[in-house]
Amino acid sequence: MAVLWLGLLGGLLAFPLGLFVWAVVRHLVTAEIPATIQHPVRLRFLHCMVLYVFAWGSILEKLRICSTPRLLQLLQDLGTIKKDPKLVVTDMRFGSIPVRLYQPKAASCKARRGIIFFHGGGAICGSLDSYHSLCSFLSRETDSVVLSVGYRKLPDYHHPVITQDCLNASIHFLKTLQTYGVDPSRVVMCGESVGGGAAAVVTQALLNRPNLPQLRAQVLICPPLQAINFFLPSFQQHQNVPFLTKDIMMLGVCKYLAIDRSWEDAILKGAGIPPDAWEKYKKWLSSENIPKRFRTQGLQPEFPGPFNEAAYLETRHVLDIENAPLLADDKVIAQLPEAFLVSYENDILRDDTLLYKKRLEDQGVPVTWCHVEDGFHGCILLFDKKPFCFPSSLRAINAVVSYINGI
Repeated sequence: MAVLWLGLLGGLLAFPLGLFVWAVVRHLVTAEIPATIQHPVRLRFLHCMVLYVFAWGSILEKLRICSTPRLLQLLQDLGTIKKDPKLVVTDMRFGSIPVRLYQPKAASCKARRGIIFFHGGGAICGSLDSYHSLCSFLSRETDSVVLSVGYRKLPDYHHPVITQDCLNASIHFLKTLQTYGVDPSRVVMCGESVGGGAAAVVTQALLNRPNLPQLRAQVLICPPLQAINFFLPSFQQHQNVPFLTKDIMMLGVCKYLAIDRSWEDAILKGAGIPPDAWEKYKKWLSSENIPKRFRTQGLQPEFPGPFNEAAYLETRHVLDIENAPLLADDKVIAQLPEAFLVSYENDILRDDTLLYKKRLEDQGVPVTWCHVEDGFHGCILLFDKKPFCFPSSLRAINAVVSYINGI
């Protein structure tokens, strides 16, 4: 009996180790670490850990114990929250939406700038806690009141909950700026990753609210702005670069939009895009709009693939404006406030930012663009995570702070 128990114990101990070895092997086989990235070993280690957690999530999901998003959300908030002695941080709720308010303690002779911030995480993870350090840094370094919005996400909530929560929280905040000592003429909309996409959508939606204070600027950090053309150069060039690989991206797209993953290949090929819709939107979504220096040789030809009506019926909401702010009419784009756009060279979403930059500039909207040559998706979140901070992390966060301080 003792031998049996020892064998069982050995098996239990060996399984996690074996799973980690699998994650390392998968990383070595599939991951691409561009030569421009500094400290590649750090990135490799972190990506192996991400694959390890996703592997556990898949197992627990199949055993119906815990979904992958739930596991990621549990793990991301295990760390302790660092208190900043220079800030007053208050957790509140706007209706059913949890928010966190960051206010500098020092007295001010005038109303402060306000920043509405939407976190990233692809609707799978990300939270008020995991973005606490970043929001604290923004508040302290720009002497601003920051509202971080904890929108609802997977696995319980799907499209269009993120944009609805972000819009409703923004409207509530804009109506009560005086309560928080915020100058109505200096409110900035800001978001990172999927939060950047939500920031773009909310900024457009607020144009229909003339009774609210107008936004001073929008700050979009590596945002997803469409889920239509997956043949853009950055998607082909960087689909295996951590942390946002093609597999993780499509997992988030399909789960959030409640699309069965059997349609993933059709989405990637554009088979669900009607020819007349592509004819209308290709002037904004075509790879021809990407500067030549980003279009390397050997890329596959422009999409879409042969039209599949069944795929269209299952995936047509990718054409909705709240999922593709790049498709907004010119008259909407022309009314938008000035923008600060952050893109990373080694990011699968790089070209979404480049396309939006062109759209804004074509309509006369002032754009300041920060392109981080050695950056990768999500690097800004590591700006204070020693020993896993990257030079690109600091460049990105400092560029955002510098821009906000200048307006």
